[in-house]
Amino acid sequence: MLSQLSIRNIVLIEHLELEFPSGLSVLTGETGAGKSILLDGLSLALGSRGDGGLVRDGQEQGSITAVFELDPSHPARKFCRENELPDEDALILRRVQSGDGRTRAFVNDAAVSATLLRKLGKLLVEIHGQHDDRAMLEAKTHKLVIDAFGELEPKAEALAKVWKHWRGALGDLEDFQKKIEAAQREGDYLRSSCDELEKLAPEPGEETSLAENRQRLMRIEQITSDLYEAHETLSGTASPVPTLSSLARRLSQKQEQVPGLLDETVEFLDQALNALYGAQDSLDTARRDSEFDPVELENIEERLFALRAASRKYSVAVENLPDLAIRMRKDLNDLDAGEERVDALLAKCSELEARYFTLAEKLSGKRAAAGKLLCKRVMEEFPSLKLEAAQFMVEHKSSRELAGPSGIDDIEFWVKTNPGTSAGPIAKVASGGELSRFLLALKVAIFDRGTTPTLVFDEIDTGVGGAVADAIGQRLARLSGGVQVLSVTHAPQVAARANSHFLISKQASKNNTHVTTSVLEISDTERREEIARMLSGATITNEARAAADQLLEQSAP
Repeated sequence: MLSQLSIRNIVLIEHLELEFPSGLSVLTGETGAGKSILLDGLSLALGSRGDGGLVRDGQEQGSITAVFELDPSHPARKFCRENELPDEDALILRRVQSGDGRTRAFVNDAAVSATLLRKLGKLLVEIHGQHDDRAMLEAKTHKLVIDAFGELEPKAEALAKVWKHWRGALGDLEDFQKKIEAAQREGDYLRSSCDELEKLAPEPGEETSLAENRQRLMRIEQITSDLYEAHETLSGTASPVPTLSSLARRLSQKQEQVPGLLDETVEFLDQALNALYGAQDSLDTARRDSEFDPVELENIEERLFALRAASRKYSVAVENLPDLAIRMRKDLNDLDAGEERVDALLAKCSELEARYFTLAEKLSGKRAAAGKLLCKRVMEEFPSLKLEAAQFMVEHKSSRELAGPSGIDDIEFWVKTNPGTSAGPIAKVASGGELSRFLLALKVAIFDRGTTPTLVFDEIDTGVGGAVADAIGQRLARLSGGVQVLSVTHAPQVAARANSHFLISKQASKNNTHVTTSVLEISDTERREEIARMLSGATITNEARAAADQLLEQSAP
């Protein structure tokens, strides 16, 4: 429930701190005292559209803080957890309104968007009044009301899951059929492409590896030519080694004939021959180590050409050819197994469709039964609300053509205000005063099935009096047995039924420069005077006080 409300610098309110108990609380005061300001502030805290005009004159910003005490299982706590908001003992909603029109919103001091605040606010408070948007007037919510009243939410959620699976299966079937049709149109091309790619058998990273080997072999090819020329020079027909070897032998033979003359020359020739023999040996080793197979280079170049030709043909990079081959083979397998898989998907869709409509038709029947019971309960409230001639109806259409996530039903609340008049949607047929009473009767009928912990009624007794006003007070009191009820009222009969009574008034400042609105919870004696004022007007008579005493006595539990 709403336990505290704090308002600062909003219109005529400078600083207001209110604590609301459970049960029925009424707010009364003379016309223009500021009752609408209080509700505007609460609406702002719940996420309604901001307005810079709400900020008190001379102030840069105003703020509203609403504190709620909730059960651990309340949907609002689940909402907070799903949106990663702090879920503390108390739920604190705060809205800061700037004079330039900008607003900031907070939930337990965590900044949130106005949209998220509004969604959370709808789980906490419902505001009903002649000039407010009311959820129960929107036809799209009437099915939800029936489900809540009939305790059908689990069945509706199960149906929504089956619908989602069914639509998903239909989507899979449609996608697969399109794929098969496209594959069939390109079947011959697909088969030849698969054969070509499988014959080519490209491997990941193959192009890079081949290119590196090709460069290595080309470099070896260039070196081999140089090695061949060197071998011909040192060991071929033009080799100087035999000539130098023969020369060295002749000079060595003459060396003894002329001692000392040829010693140095023979030594240098021996060194030169040893160096040439060493060069021949190392050159032979180099030639063995760089053996070059021209066929290998040719094979590599042919492989690269084939891979790059396939790359151009299929408009993919060479490195993506393996994935393309896998994908084409899968598409071909899908084509070959297409009929079998289509049959399986069709069977799955048929199974889910049958399951959906079985559940939907059962749920539709339960909704019809819940609608009849709701009509009975609502109309039981009509006589005391002076709506004896009116009728409440649940307009329920059920058809497979209406199939959707929530079932096959179109549900809307209709009313007939008087005999001989046409029935129609509640929001279009009922007048302002009637509408408030219709909504009150509906809310009384379903109050124990809802999840909103606080209901606010804004002058729903306008235009009625006497027995009707007393009947409204009785029903508000009944409602407050299950939820917290706040009611802004001009009817003394309603005020007399309250557990708590708040008086709204305006006061001028000492120098008459500005006016402020205040709200105070009043004592029993003050309450008697306020109800007497509501009965008699500006001048409170003893007769009015006596009537107030009688109302309070009659309304006492």
